[in-house]
Amino acid sequence: MWCIGELTEEYRRRMYALLALYAKPLNPLEPVVCIDEKSLQLVAHSRVPLPMSMGQAAKDDYEYVRKGTCNLFVAVEAKAGQRTVVATEHRGKVEFVDFVACLLATVYAGVRRVHLVLDNLNIHFAKSFHDVLGRRAAQRLLSRVVFHHTPKHPSWLNMAEIEIGILARQCLDRRIPDQQTLQHEVQQWQNTRNTAGRTIEWKFTRQDADRKLGHHYVPLFTR
Repeated sequence: MWCIGELTEEYRRRMYALLALYAKPLNPLEPVVCIDEKSLQLVAHSRVPLPMSMGQAAKDDYEYVRKGTCNLFVAVEAKAGQRTVVATEHRGKVEFVDFVACLLATVYAGVRRVHLVLDNLNIHFAKSFHDVLGRRAAQRLLSRVVFHHTPKHPSWLNMAEIEIGILARQCLDRRIPDQQTLQHEVQQWQNTRNTAGRTIEWKFTRQDADRKLGHHYVPLFTR
């Protein structure tokens, strides 16, 4: 979904920077990793479903039982076909910092620097790492991180949104009753896509942006 407000100088600067970042060739030593979150309602069956049988589709009762909510952190390295999905009970700065720290310690342990593409949620900034880890530990971790924030509102500039859409269609279109089951399901989905090397081919360029959005740009006044 597109949300077009005032396309200010800051908006254009951030958009152009991200489009330039996406246009760079794959660099295994400096991966570009897009991160976003998705809240999910946990839902259980109110009655035992009827399994599929000869000539009959499986049947679920229309009634269901709400089991609360949880959060999914989704990180995708689009050009490499690598994604990591983790289910957490909450979506706070502690969980976010833990997720990024785990990425750096496992998936990207051997790389020089990781470029993180994020929206402007209040936990998506260096301060969260200082608050959770303390200044010294945070600086050690952040020495390998470069933040790239989208302009305010345009989620379409974060490729994690694309991956979340695929995840929702392929894995989350069912009743999932608890966080443990959810983590198992998304882990299987993640492994299948990573093994297949499913990438995202980003084709939208700065020239495309100027052509499609130029009439929305706020004029830049010079003295």
